[in-house]
Amino acid sequence: MQVTRDFSHYVKDAGPGLHHIDLAVEGVHCAGCMTKIERGLSEFPDVTLARVNLTARRVALEWKEGTLDPARFIDRLAELGYKAYPFETASAEAAEVEESRFLLRCLGVAAFATMNVMMLSIPVWSGNVSDMLPEQRDFFHWLSALIGLPAAAYAGQPFFRSSWRALSTGNVNMDVPISIGVILALGMSVVETINHAEHAYFDAAIMLLTFLLVGRFLDQNMRRRTRAVAGNLAALKSETAFKFVGPDEISQVPVAAIHPGDIVLLRPGERCAVDGMVIEGRSEIDQSLITGETLYVTAEHGTPIYAGSMNISGTLRVRVSAASEATLLAEITRLLDNALQARSRYMRLADRASRLYAPVVHATAALTILGWAFAGASWHDAIVTGIAVLIITCPCALGLAIPTVQTVASGAMFKAAVLINSGDAIERLAEADHIIFDKTGTLTVPDLEVINAADIPPDIFKLAGQLALSSHHPVAAAVAESAGARSPIVGAIEEPGQGVRAVIDGVEIRLGRPSFCGAEQKAKDSAGLDPEASFVAFSKGGERYVFSVRQGLRPDAKAVISALQQRRIGIEILSGDREPAVRAAAQALGVSEWRAGVTPADKIARIERLKGQGARVLMIGDGMNDAPSLAAAHVSMSPISAAHLSQSTADLVFLGKPLAPVVAAVDYSRKALHLMRQNLWLAICYNFLAVPIAISGVVTPLIAAAAMSGSSILVMLNALRARSASQGIL
Repeated sequence: MQVTRDFSHYVKDAGPGLHHIDLAVEGVHCAGCMTKIERGLSEFPDVTLARVNLTARRVALEWKEGTLDPARFIDRLAELGYKAYPFETASAEAAEVEESRFLLRCLGVAAFATMNVMMLSIPVWSGNVSDMLPEQRDFFHWLSALIGLPAAAYAGQPFFRSSWRALSTGNVNMDVPISIGVILALGMSVVETINHAEHAYFDAAIMLLTFLLVGRFLDQNMRRRTRAVAGNLAALKSETAFKFVGPDEISQVPVAAIHPGDIVLLRPGERCAVDGMVIEGRSEIDQSLITGETLYVTAEHGTPIYAGSMNISGTLRVRVSAASEATLLAEITRLLDNALQARSRYMRLADRASRLYAPVVHATAALTILGWAFAGASWHDAIVTGIAVLIITCPCALGLAIPTVQTVASGAMFKAAVLINSGDAIERLAEADHIIFDKTGTLTVPDLEVINAADIPPDIFKLAGQLALSSHHPVAAAVAESAGARSPIVGAIEEPGQGVRAVIDGVEIRLGRPSFCGAEQKAKDSAGLDPEASFVAFSKGGERYVFSVRQGLRPDAKAVISALQQRRIGIEILSGDREPAVRAAAQALGVSEWRAGVTPADKIARIERLKGQGARVLMIGDGMNDAPSLAAAHVSMSPISAAHLSQSTADLVFLGKPLAPVVAAVDYSRKALHLMRQNLWLAICYNFLAVPIAISGVVTPLIAAAAMSGSSILVMLNALRARSASQGIL
């Protein structure tokens, strides 16, 4: 049967006669990697562009239309030592990237204008303004206006737009006092310049925008970059399927290019990428990613099969089904939508603070103006004092208090193998006091492993591993991986549904079903010792051995559970697997609260009961059936091996086999929340001291801007303490 690869779904037009594709690439670490990849791909004569984005770990390629198959680029990168896969930028991510670029442009404009306007303001700072000729002073003021007004109009757009949206709906947010302060400072500066006054405040307004844009950019860029990494990882494990494009021809295509009614081929050892129904063949399938049940079920003609199921033994033809309200995925999606709507009521710490902050600032500034006017001051002096109050109370410190801590903490968590998907994940995780673990694929490693390796002679283990390389069966793959086999045995023959056999030095060796290897009794004896394991037998002449294969607990699972309990966090296990398997895992980990055979609805019900008792639940799961409970929990986490639906639903994703990132995430989030609150108190104390001074009229808008900058620097320095938070699992 002929097999082709079709990645045309990811190819876009890049102009007349040009095609474009983006590739997510694993293992790009430095400028040397960039040069190696760009040179290697540029060797194709029809490639017009090969550019590596080191930050996003992606390669952009353009080539002449109709000359190259995109699969050749992936093969070339494999030759260079890099794993790659076509990357399709979602519209939401594209919008996020554009927003980040816009904020960076605004910040660049504001910073450039600030430096230049501050240089023009040096005479004011030095106290020599009264010694200057009026013409010189006016010239500096008009020059500052020429730089500051257009810069503020452009750089202030994020705040002006946000303020207008809030006011148009009858609300106020933190951007409203910012916009009012900037506009009043600029307007008053223009009036002062026209009237030949000694002082203008263009520098104060533009400095204000610069510091605020730093916070806004850090906040947005932190989430965008971690999502970009998560997107790359998702692309690198992106699901494809083998679709029949002719009676005897199949093509490897992305799932997005498959439609209801298509027929796909599912071979042993492959994970199903679609929902459908078996129309030909017979096999066993592993549905643990969907239901949590670790025992295999039989699939034959008429058996429904769901995305995420692993085909174990035989080859299946599957007709892709149309989406309907009766499918498992539809039921999970309905539960997921309901849970997400309930979670959306949570408000971020900065948002909660701004609800009180904005009206207080407005009222303070307005009362200052009115108070000075009634006290006999001119309206000019009263308004200047009010502007100073607005600027000195401007929420720069408040605006930086949260994003700077988030940025530092998320960087530390990334080094600890944790990615953040949600902007308020750190705050919610810090509040968690109860953790619900799924078992299959979460407390256990997602891959099968040989658990009785110590009982097998090393030479037999090595030989069995080499023979296992000739099989597509996932249990055989576990034997090969555990044995560290790299070179298959030449001439090995696989008998579908039975196993693999070969002849070495005149002696036949076999690996497969116990009946295929004549080891039924040995397998029966082993099953009595470990009823949760799957068994694969090996025979060499008259020798018989049985390998016990199953998902093992993550290597540090017991230590992690103990560390979490030491942090006074309640632990329980909810799993869709059978009771003996769940009981064994709970006993091994020292967890007294556990339930087996639970459905997605059962998990949500348990989470709601805990919420009713005042608990803040962290849900950790990996299966498609875990997605609704991940959304229903106060905060959620998934391993990178989780189903795509669960990954996209979870607030945090951890990498690798160890479970230690869970402890690190809890520690970093708790320290980060402490620092966020500390920064908010610093901002409040600063205002408590600064506002009376500004109201007294002894502070000009320029001095107010300098004081505001000092408070911003203070909270940024305090945020750096978030880098050393995790105590580990000891």
